Amino acid sequence: MESITQIDANFIEENTSFKELIAELNSAFSSADTLVPMRHHHDFPNPKENKDSTLLLMPAWNPGKEAGVKIVTVNPNNGVYDLPSIQGTYIYLDAHKGTIKSIIEAKALTVKRTAAASALASSFLSRENASSMLMIGTGALSVNLIKAHASVRPIKKVFVWGRSLEKSQAICNALKDETFTVQNVATIEEVISEVDIVSCATLSKTPLVFGKYLKPGQHIDLVGAYKKDMREADDEAVSRASVFVDTFQGGLKESGDIVIPLQNGTLKEEDIKADLFQLCASQKKGRKNEDEITFFKSVGHALEDLAAATYYYNKYNK
Repeated sequence: MESITQIDANFIEENTSFKELIAELNSAFSSADTLVPMRHHHDFPNPKENKDSTLLLMPAWNPGKEAGVKIVTVNPNNGVYDLPSIQGTYIYLDAHKGTIKSIIEAKALTVKRTAAASALASSFLSRENASSMLMIGTGALSVNLIKAHASVRPIKKVFVWGRSLEKSQAICNALKDETFTVQNVATIEEVISEVDIVSCATLSKTPLVFGKYLKPGQHIDLVGAYKKDMREADDEAVSRASVFVDTFQGGLKESGDIVIPLQNGTLKEEDIKADLFQLCASQKKGRKNEDEITFFKSVGHALEDLAAATYYYNKYNK
């Protein structure tokens, strides 16, 4: 029996080339080979906490080749125990024989593939000469989103905003050796009208990106606000922009950034220009002109997990 490799967060952190990972995602989205059912979402009682926990299962198959499932638990009270509320692992399988090939740390995998998906979208949607960026949010995704966007566009200047200046400065410090300059800002409004790309990865329930501040030619990348009652951009931002999603399967159902504008009539389903499947397969066009404001909403997809798992497994077994 084949041994099961264990791929941890350190390996993922030290062996990620965003250009390579983005190319893997591009290949996966442009192909019709991978089968991805809707994710399984199960809430279950947690009597000791008097609050439900959640189990999420995200499977995908490339028939006859590889398969995988991400298993994630969400326990909202874990902060009391000094533990992250989200725990997870990825089981990478041989789709032919059903054997387990690898067990991969899911949080690091998810962070990298999410950043890579945003940069993949940016390669179709932002202007080719985009050289400045505002990062809204200071979580684990922030550094990765900045690096990923900089791998597809000639980024020279990055601004970082967070609710804590200490945390935004920590992001700046983590990127001090990059080829671009990074500085924190006290308010979003002071720079949002000046940058080429705005990336947002927060848990905000109210908009942080307002359409009145947007300028022609910008690209808006929304990665956070993963529930229907959360949103990172207001209705005016939606109405001023050409809207794209990572997938129609999840993008129309899971985040308030799309769900709320659909419900209140700001956005119609047929107004959404394309998803990553259509962009990568050249079925639909991305940015059409230099003045267009583009708006990309990502909620994540199990295809991205499987493509990333294959990438790291192959790296590990070189």
